[in-house]
Amino acid sequence: MKSVVAILALAASAAAFAPAPTTRSSTQVDAVWDNYSGGVDFKGGEFKFDPLGLSETYSPLVPFFRESEIRHGRTAMLAVVGFIAADFVRIPGDAYSFASVPKVVDAHDVLLQGPMHQLLLWISLWDIVITYPSIQATMKGEREPGDFGWTFLAPKDSAAMEKKKVSELMNGRLAMMAVGGIATQSVLSGHGFPYL
Repeated sequence: MKSVVAILALAASAAAFAPAPTTRSSTQVDAVWDNYSGGVDFKGGEFKFDPLGLSETYSPLVPFFRESEIRHGRTAMLAVVGFIAADFVRIPGDAYSFASVPKVVDAHDVLLQGPMHQLLLWISLWDIVITYPSIQATMKGEREPGDFGWTFLAPKDSAAMEKKKVSELMNGRLAMMAVGGIATQSVLSGHGFPYL
């Protein structure tokens, strides 16, 4: 009986520290989802996800947020493919062989003395020459977030293009979660693909 009373008292005292329910207008959130694609869930239903209220608090930065989401999604999609492919195929050279780098997750530490510097250089150069001006143009409204004008494989129909944009966002969001899971599971298990 004492334990039941103690549990009830603990639950009641915890409720005192719960945040008070607040109502916030969703007009700014709705405006964001009206202007940008991606307000859908994986089944195609409405999904206006902004739990921190960033679109209300930092509304002038919403184009930057979308640019960042697309960029990180694209990077994560490449990272997932790279994590899995490197368990089966390596580029030529002793430094990259399976004997030198047995696990993909160890490649960062092993290759830190050589190729990682070049990687940092080329990514920095890309950011200075391409990304920074692109973000400035996005913030001025001169281009859509994530649009680099590479439309040679893009569909000509606007509805099909919108579907591709939503697909890219959804796959990018999934890949951002997946690359974190792959890295964590690879470190914890010590195994490569399928990371069990």
